Amino acid sequence: MTIEVLTASALQGVPHGFLGRSGGVSTGALASLNVGWGSGDDPALVAENRRRAAHAVLPGARLVAVHQIHSAEVVEAGEWPDTDRPPADALVTDRPGILLAILTADCAPVLMADLEAGVVGAAHAGWKGALAGVTDRTIEAMERLGARRDCIAAAVGPCIARASYEVDWTFQKRFCSDDPANDRFFVEGPSGKPHFDLETYVVARLASFGIARVEALGQDTYTQPDRFFSYRRATHRGEPNYGRQISLIGLPDK
Repeated sequence: MTIEVLTASALQGVPHGFLGRSGGVSTGALASLNVGWGSGDDPALVAENRRRAAHAVLPGARLVAVHQIHSAEVVEAGEWPDTDRPPADALVTDRPGILLAILTADCAPVLMADLEAGVVGAAHAGWKGALAGVTDRTIEAMERLGARRDCIAAAVGPCIARASYEVDWTFQKRFCSDDPANDRFFVEGPSGKPHFDLETYVVARLASFGIARVEALGQDTYTQPDRFFSYRRATHRGEPNYGRQISLIGLPDK
């Protein structure tokens, strides 16, 4: 089975990809391209899956990830080993030969690039990080490396869709207390409870921070079990563990 690599036209010319669950070596409920160290999978299988993922997007590049904590913390990609990843939810770099990696299982992966400046960024936007401004902070970190906001393009990859994302009224109130206009990202679901549109919220957040070119892939992780891992789906099924998919972006060696 080959690795499925979804790309965005907004990021054309930049090595990148939103990968699903196909083309790896993991088995069972975590089959097959599970890249999550904390998933309970065999570490050797996870390492091989990560190697395959990196090769599929930018052969020879070094994959750099963080210990994701659902925050707005951003770091510049460094030389740390995978066993000592800093706590953060976004990375930036202007160095060729590095692949920035974000892991998700319903949260929104966001990849960004200013091709002219040679700066890329990747953010893990779960609802907590999105609300806290993880994409805003990533854009600012890219600007510190020489990117220009009006030249940055962004893409939002596979994540849980509004139809699959039932929340409670406290959740909705939290967003609307931050900004009453956030009410537009909620609709009443079949059960009478609100449903949240994470993808559209992230797209709007990027646009409001000055990113003119934003592309959303419109892929629901929850409803496509053969293509994507989903934390919420695994929870509803009573599965003990869940896999993670990976999204990658980098700069080729000059």
